[in-house]
Amino acid sequence: MTPDAHLLIVDDDERIRSLLQKFLIRNGFLVSAASDAGHARRIMSGLDFDLIIMDVMMPGEDGVSLTKHLRETRTTPILLLTAMGETEDRILGLEAGADDYLTKPFEPKELLLRINVILRRAPIAEENLTFIKVMHMGDVRYDVGRGEMWQGDARVRLTATESHLMRIFSSTPGLPVTRTSLVEQLGRDGGQAQERAVDVQITRLRRKIESDPKQPRYLQTVRGTGYMLAPEQRYLS
Repeated sequence: MTPDAHLLIVDDDERIRSLLQKFLIRNGFLVSAASDAGHARRIMSGLDFDLIIMDVMMPGEDGVSLTKHLRETRTTPILLLTAMGETEDRILGLEAGADDYLTKPFEPKELLLRINVILRRAPIAEENLTFIKVMHMGDVRYDVGRGEMWQGDARVRLTATESHLMRIFSSTPGLPVTRTSLVEQLGRDGGQAQERAVDVQITRLRRKIESDPKQPRYLQTVRGTGYMLAPEQRYLS
């Protein structure tokens, strides 16, 4: 667990909101709570958070819409809570910028596990990263050491999951990474649903890298295997 990590719970159900807040506080987190999207916006106007836990189905602005709005200015990790069977909502949430989702009803321990996995996503220390400084993908460049993506003088905002994916791919440029491996390295359970979630994250990342995301040149699909990052060049330090 990340010490003193500050979480924001956004859920219109007062009982669930209260139970989650108490549970997470007992597990060492700082926790704030909001009853709807508007309330969450007001809280976030004056505070930054390490993770946002948000229900999808809320009156007024729903969790998917708020996620999409937040991604315009923030890279704070977002974990969506979805009702059983709302597969389309889960996919929409990931496309909007969520880092993960958890289906209701869920065990509190599973929520805790997912929170800790997201918060542990940090730069991957790989020996072969020491000689790679910058990767170029057309107008986009990725600074491996800093974990930053730039397009010209403008920094490209990456979510926590997108940053993690870039570090995975940049550790083995030109080599394919299986979807199963990506699921495991992102700290998620296996299965086709999670592989589909990875596909959604790849689609989002391509929009930030490729001039034509539908015909990717740099973040390529390796048929029958997974994905591969193929940068144009590497600068040596």
